[in-house]
Amino acid sequence: MVLASQRVLRPDGTFAPATIYIDAGRITAVEDRISPQAEQVDLAIVPGYVDTHCHGAAGADFTDEDPQKVRAAIEHHRANGTTTQFASTVTERMDDLVDQIHRLRPLVAAGELAGIHAEGPFLAENRRGAHNPELLRDPSDAAVTRLLQAGEGDLRAVTLAPEREYGIRAVQTLTAHGVHAAFGHSDADAGITREAVDAGADVVTHLFNAMAPIHHRDPGPVPWLLTDSRTLIELICDGVHVAADVLRMAIRTAGVERVALVTDAMSATGQPDGRYMLGTLPVQVDQGRARIRHADGSLGAIAGSTLTMGGAVEFLVGSVGVALADAATMAATTPARWYGLDEVGVIEEGRLADLCLVDDAGHVERVIRHGEEVDRSTVVRCG
Repeated sequence: MVLASQRVLRPDGTFAPATIYIDAGRITAVEDRISPQAEQVDLAIVPGYVDTHCHGAAGADFTDEDPQKVRAAIEHHRANGTTTQFASTVTERMDDLVDQIHRLRPLVAAGELAGIHAEGPFLAENRRGAHNPELLRDPSDAAVTRLLQAGEGDLRAVTLAPEREYGIRAVQTLTAHGVHAAFGHSDADAGITREAVDAGADVVTHLFNAMAPIHHRDPGPVPWLLTDSRTLIELICDGVHVAADVLRMAIRTAGVERVALVTDAMSATGQPDGRYMLGTLPVQVDQGRARIRHADGSLGAIAGSTLTMGGAVEFLVGSVGVALADAATMAATTPARWYGLDEVGVIEEGRLADLCLVDDAGHVERVIRHGEEVDRSTVVRCG
């Protein structure tokens, strides 16, 4: 396969004319010219997207016991631009969580997933969001060790509230074992937040969501996390989780080299409105917005999203005013670099041939993964 475009995202984060040569699933060369032998496309070519926080799609959680349903969820996100995917779990009993990690590891070994992210159970009750409060617990040495042993190198990140008992020690333990400790679902103040980052916490689970807001006399965690160069900032860009003005502020403050777009998508992604489950909790989805459904029928906290990475890029470009090159960098290059995913995230010789071909609005028109065209026949464009 040989592709050429006037707008290929280069490693320096700018668009330039280029021809991309692909063989055996990898990029074999990138020339700074348009080759007459290439398939010339009137689309921008950007690296395939990297989603490091996602729970499912197509009616299934990644933790479903049916591997075919899990693969359907992976394929849905892949068709919408995510060529590299972490599977995220939610708060469960430790035995169940260990079982889920064991089921996911073969998909990592097969190259279908790039890793596993455990969101909980070490979360703050006051900031639990869509996590079962009965299953929350402290990150004791024994509990953290169980996760590390279950993951055996495939566990890439754990979201925790560092103010819980043993929280800072858990951050240190995870970091020492090469697992990213992610600050999130936390009621920590500025002081504990700084202590957690000093201890090694280097990822922020969906900044602004499930943490104390900014106040000018009681700043909470956000200012420190947003301005500390040691942290990667996750943002959910769907127009529901964070307002456009706040997204602009966060991106301009942290810079595209420290922001990773994530979906936090759940099983309802790509499905009709209705009732679903997120872990052990019932969820109601109306107009694509997922919220916890209480026993009396009332709706509670936001319960993940129905977002895709392609949708996130399109929202940033069309509704927030972010340049396409910057949006694609935050969707691919930045998360790949932060997590050490050296074979993806950049269009250059030797990398895997994972590409998204997008129009000026950021809408995904074609996806190539490992040099093969991804079937997008089931994708329906909304709007």
